[in-house]
Amino acid sequence: MSKTIRITAIVLLLVVSLAFAFGAGCALGYKTPPVPRQGFDTVAEVWNLILQDYVDKDSLDTSLLSQGAIKGMLEALDDPYTSYLDAEAYHLASGNMEGKFEGIGAEVAVEDEQLMIIAPIANSPAAKAGIRAGDKIIEVDGRPTSEMSLAEAVLNIRGLKGSPVKLLILHQGESEPVEIEIIRAEIEMSSVNYEMRGDIAYIGITHFSQRTNEELSHALQLIIDEAPTGIVLDLRRNPGGILQTVIDVTSHFLEDGVVGNVVDNQGNSSALTVKSTGVVTDLPLVVLVNSYSASGSELLAGALQDYARATIAGTQTYGKGSVNVLRQLGDGSGLRITTARWFTPSGRQIEGEGIEPDYELKLEGEAAIQWAIDYLKSNE
Repeated sequence: MSKTIRITAIVLLLVVSLAFAFGAGCALGYKTPPVPRQGFDTVAEVWNLILQDYVDKDSLDTSLLSQGAIKGMLEALDDPYTSYLDAEAYHLASGNMEGKFEGIGAEVAVEDEQLMIIAPIANSPAAKAGIRAGDKIIEVDGRPTSEMSLAEAVLNIRGLKGSPVKLLILHQGESEPVEIEIIRAEIEMSSVNYEMRGDIAYIGITHFSQRTNEELSHALQLIIDEAPTGIVLDLRRNPGGILQTVIDVTSHFLEDGVVGNVVDNQGNSSALTVKSTGVVTDLPLVVLVNSYSASGSELLAGALQDYARATIAGTQTYGKGSVNVLRQLGDGSGLRITTARWFTPSGRQIEGEGIEPDYELKLEGEAAIQWAIDYLKSNE
């Protein structure tokens, strides 16, 4: 990713719960440990003065004041992965990740405070309606997205299957926006797609859900029966997912060793070790990445690179190397907070750095896949 472009929010799937977004390491928790009151006395003093002296006292909404105070503290952290979720957004975020959801079917990020389509999911309502990668979402049902948080935008775009949503879209390279109506649907989203390209196997993993390891195990078994000479593993635009799934997936390509290390706020390090429970392959491997390969996909690519197990090709990855915990607050709202960083087996930090590929590619789409196939063939 160009360092001149700062994507300030978490990439996520509109058909998936917020807990999924860049989610390697996401977890749920409910207990808040006691903390020193230093600094809180002043906050309480301001709170009391507002309630006591503010001119429009009768119009005060203590719930909004509370949310404003929380958001102010989080903004001061300057951490795009620590955020406040209202009760409705928390309910969405704490949903399951089984790969079956209702929505339009698109990956989205916030770039320069503008909601942007990273990619529509193949055969989704979004793709069928003409939504394209790079599109900017200007409005949702007439309301400007510039006035919404990422969570609010997701909540407004998601909805029950069969219901419509109108999006004002500015296609990349065009000057005038167009309104597109999309009928939401239930989407069963596979995270693994695969096929044989001659004697080279192609495997694409779009994210790491609860079903990914099972899907990959099935794909590898079928592929190995075809006697391939190498594998192209495509992690481009993969925003991450469930940490345990990332470990399981990595374990198909490494017989033993450490996938990565998690370091908490006390400096304690915990090793994430390979746990082989199924098909393990030692076939030559090229891993494709790009600037939207993030979190779990970076952990996987970094581990394979450290062990010289695979050749990494593409562009430098996103650089999201943090563990995020989702905690419920007393009023039903929630706090997603960064609690740790993870490092590759050799100790490389991913946060803010990303994975630098072994081969920098300007090629995209099928051209990059063909480069990987040719590379594998040339090294047979």
